[in-house]
Amino acid sequence: MLAILILTLPTQPNAVRVRVWRALKTLGCGALRDGAYLLPSEHAVLFEPLAAEVREHGGSAMVLSLSPRDDAQRDELLALFDRTEAYAAWRDTVTALQSDLPALGETEARRRGRAVAEALHALRRIDYYPGAAADHAQAAMDTLRLALDARFSRGEPQAQLDHGIERLDARKFQGKRWATRARPWVDRLACAWLIRRFIDPQARFIWLSDAAGTPSAPRGALGFDFDGARFTHVGSRVTFEVLIAAFGLDGDARLQRIAGAVHVLDAGGIPVPEAAGLESVLGGLRELHADDDALAAAAATVFDALYASPAPSTGTGA
Repeated sequence: MLAILILTLPTQPNAVRVRVWRALKTLGCGALRDGAYLLPSEHAVLFEPLAAEVREHGGSAMVLSLSPRDDAQRDELLALFDRTEAYAAWRDTVTALQSDLPALGETEARRRGRAVAEALHALRRIDYYPGAAADHAQAAMDTLRLALDARFSRGEPQAQLDHGIERLDARKFQGKRWATRARPWVDRLACAWLIRRFIDPQARFIWLSDAAGTPSAPRGALGFDFDGARFTHVGSRVTFEVLIAAFGLDGDARLQRIAGAVHVLDAGGIPVPEAAGLESVLGGLRELHADDDALAAAAATVFDALYASPAPSTGTGA
């Protein structure tokens, strides 16, 4: 079953015509003909605001149900939603980035990687009938992430199976040494800030070289964000999210907002407003600070500011 929007656009104002055309493109509608657009029936509600706007400005619009009369007609209609060419164009951007990767610095490479990931998310959002092309695209995205980590973040941990995260008492984790991989990126920088700000204010950090392979924490140190560490990725959660859950901080909405950005930048996912700016600033700090303690201190100021800032939806007043 499909929903069909049949409309006649008003001749004026032109801005309405442009807005409706753009909205139809954004929705990824199948175009049956000029003035007749399709969506899966479960998304029919997305047509209603467009229909209302068209009618408000003197045009006509109806949202109806459409049932194909047989399998052949069904296949013909569903072919209007085929995204094979769009996925092929997206794959070209992945190939270009992989080709350029050896010559790129980390900030630019990760910026382009994030743009590629966001483009795939936008494409999958309108891929109402995904098939092999979508699976191949996800595999290409996973391969690209591995290539980025291999070049700029060796030793990225494999996620542990999610059997639940033990709740811990921060009072038992005071004045500790905390160890993680050297040249920290978003997840590790966020963890270092979280540890000092909310868990262990007197924490001392040890930056482990991965030159000999998988690093290991010195005796008595608490490891985070590497394979075999006390705190690392669990299921779909990155280490920052695991620490939040482990120390009972998951009720803090501001921390959860930061966690959304950290997750996107470390593991991909649905884009959030804070991610792009955070990535750019932290990338710049890595260029400025060769010393990891100095880098962590500078990054802590950024996370302090992000934690103190209002959510985008609340606004800041005039």
